[in-house]
Amino acid sequence: MEAFDRGLGKGESPIFPNLVFRLKKGVNFDEGDPNYDLFKLAMKVAAHRMNPTFSFMDSSFNAKYGDEISYMGCRTRTIANVNGREVSAGRGNIAPVTINLPRIALKAGKGNIEGFYKEFDKVLELCTKQLIHRFETIANLKVKDLPFLMGQKLYMGSENLKDDDCIREAIKNGTLGIGFIGLAETLKALIGKHHGESKEALELGYDIVKHLREHCDNMTKKYMLNFVAYATPAEGTSGRFVPQDRKKYGLIEGVTDNDFYTNSYHVPVNYEISIFDKIEIEGRFHSLCNGGHISYVELPSSLEHNVDAFEKILKWMAKCDIGYAGINFPIDECKTCGHNGIISEDNCPECGSYDIRRIRRITGYLSTVDRFNDAKKSELEQRVKHC
Repeated sequence: MEAFDRGLGKGESPIFPNLVFRLKKGVNFDEGDPNYDLFKLAMKVAAHRMNPTFSFMDSSFNAKYGDEISYMGCRTRTIANVNGREVSAGRGNIAPVTINLPRIALKAGKGNIEGFYKEFDKVLELCTKQLIHRFETIANLKVKDLPFLMGQKLYMGSENLKDDDCIREAIKNGTLGIGFIGLAETLKALIGKHHGESKEALELGYDIVKHLREHCDNMTKKYMLNFVAYATPAEGTSGRFVPQDRKKYGLIEGVTDNDFYTNSYHVPVNYEISIFDKIEIEGRFHSLCNGGHISYVELPSSLEHNVDAFEKILKWMAKCDIGYAGINFPIDECKTCGHNGIISEDNCPECGSYDIRRIRRITGYLSTVDRFNDAKKSELEQRVKHC
């Protein structure tokens, strides 16, 4: 963390590695814990570099796994296992598929909740068939086809496999993720408000994601494979579905009038809401998305000189049963002279250079803005700052 905080050659912020700091009471979470000093250091670094992100080991759905639970930097969470040991190491998500929730709502029509669920069930069955097909295709690969992952016995269950053996016995320990995008737009299409605007919408949104999770749990029992509900990162799908739906259903306020759909269960990025309300609303969905989840808040600037405020946000996240989260703010750096901070103009205020590096969080990872796709650039422009 100290090296990460120092930065690269001219002090530039590292994009990778994507650090994840695990928080646990009795270990580092509270003052007096033996490693509380490392938590303070992690917050200092994150308030400067936007990483590490934080995983909460004591959340209701993580605590039972002790110190085994871990997240990938984007959000992926692999732990439950109907076929073997419940650990994160040596496993991964075999295949994901993402549901365009707003399209299902648009097809059903405003107020037609029953019709929505009927169509939702059809899509869930289609997703299941697709994932089973993908699993079977991959399962027929041989160990020799994957000489590093399987040949070097890195994947759980590959220990006793020979070169000509199929890898089914190994990858049955992985997960099959059914993800979703655009819960906010789905709710707008169905009842005219999203889950940040009304309690009715929040309850309906919760029931929709719960329905997905229950389907995954049922498929896990049926097929003895690890089906999981996944809060899709939506880097590509955020902009892929909207033009198609707009062409078919027209321009609908709050649904198809943007260049992107809102990430998974997140409150829309352009909705004015406090830090604490946003966290409380999104925290309800983390326990449902057992295949991965993330929440974050947008700050106008770094909290590098106010680590106490940074800690207050993280403590509220823990209270709201968040599993994994990050705190976002702008990082602008002049590549010529090394000046950093918020550079509001096109050129550096110190040396006048136009060679400016602008770092933002895209989903779970950090990226430079020039690498965002058009949909994510549009989303970035609309992000409001939370306070």
